[in-house]
Amino acid sequence: MGENKRRMLAGDWYLPDDEELLAQTVRRVALCAAYNGAEARSPAERAEILSELLGSVGDAVRIRPPFNCDFGTYITIGARTFINFNAVFLDAAPITIGSDVQIGPNVQLLSPTHELDAERRRAGWEKAQPVTIGDNVWLGGGVIVCPGVTIGENTVVGAGAVVTKDLPAGVLAVGNPARIVRSL
Repeated sequence: MGENKRRMLAGDWYLPDDEELLAQTVRRVALCAAYNGAEARSPAERAEILSELLGSVGDAVRIRPPFNCDFGTYITIGARTFINFNAVFLDAAPITIGSDVQIGPNVQLLSPTHELDAERRRAGWEKAQPVTIGDNVWLGGGVIVCPGVTIGENTVVGAGAVVTKDLPAGVLAVGNPARIVRSL
């Protein structure tokens, strides 16, 4: 394993413009293209593409294309989860999605972050922090989940919310930044 991939997986600053990481990107591009063009294929064929693309996929997972990710390898999705159109999951760090999760259209789960220092940002440095979505969570359309965020089980995040901090189990959160409005 190369230095930049090792640093990425450890959550340290790394340079993504690395041959080893770019090779993984080529793999992802081909698999996402196959999946996104798979509407005419059987459910078994679509499931096979997903199992090759993603790190782990539970039973009866449904993802409506188009679906896009950074690597795919670092995404785990639990059983019976539904992901609507135009999902973008940037998995430079692990993205873990529980079982029975409902994800609306245009949802973004983002693990990478960039340097605040302009010179280092121009040089391309980034790092990534895991994103974790608990069981039975509902993310409304257009939700953005930022790096390092964990959303507890049975939580609902309203459409268009930007989740910048962890949310506990069993709450309703809305807005930008997302704030808890009540317990469920």
